Amino acid sequence: MDIGPLLSFLAVDLLLVCVPGADWAYVIAAGVRGRSVGRAVAGLVAGYALHTVLAVAGLAVLVAGSPRLLTALTVAGAAYLVWLGWGVLRRPATPEADGGARGSLFLRGAAISGLNPKGLLLYLSVLPQFLVTRGSHPPVAVQTAVLGVLHMACCAAVYLAVGTLSHTLLAARPRAARAVTRTSGAAMLGIGAVLLAQHTL
Repeated sequence: MDIGPLLSFLAVDLLLVCVPGADWAYVIAAGVRGRSVGRAVAGLVAGYALHTVLAVAGLAVLVAGSPRLLTALTVAGAAYLVWLGWGVLRRPATPEADGGARGSLFLRGAAISGLNPKGLLLYLSVLPQFLVTRGSHPPVAVQTAVLGVLHMACCAAVYLAVGTLSHTLLAARPRAARAVTRTSGAAMLGIGAVLLAQHTL
């Protein structure tokens, strides 16, 4: 692939990843627990790996062409965010709190990114704009895989930094940690509620 489209995609992708959303809220909540950061970020990246596989297989195009299926996936993701956000608000994480089951942290992260409407938007409308179909370029499936891996790498780098920073700043401040975690939970709940309202009313 030409370096130009890759750099252009990387710039746009980094901008999108750096905009706080459900992924940020989850990794900040996990960051308060310290050792859970890597597991939580791995889960988030795994969710985007699933998006990449589906896009390479051409299923992303099928979803984009089916408004009902796209709406159903968005509603499912929004409902999950509401449920997870409410759970964080009820039991906010603190530095001394138990991090919970490692598998649970991974699976929750994968579910959040796998059902994240922002992720669906990236793979269905943003990523295709950087695919080159003219001339002697690699097949579209190969280009899609490369861009998907780039997105996963951006997510891993940014979310690890956010999670580690949140732990470093909040490890010795239980009250601040609880407040930040509750804010993260409220963000997840709010994002999910808005999406539910948009697609069900």
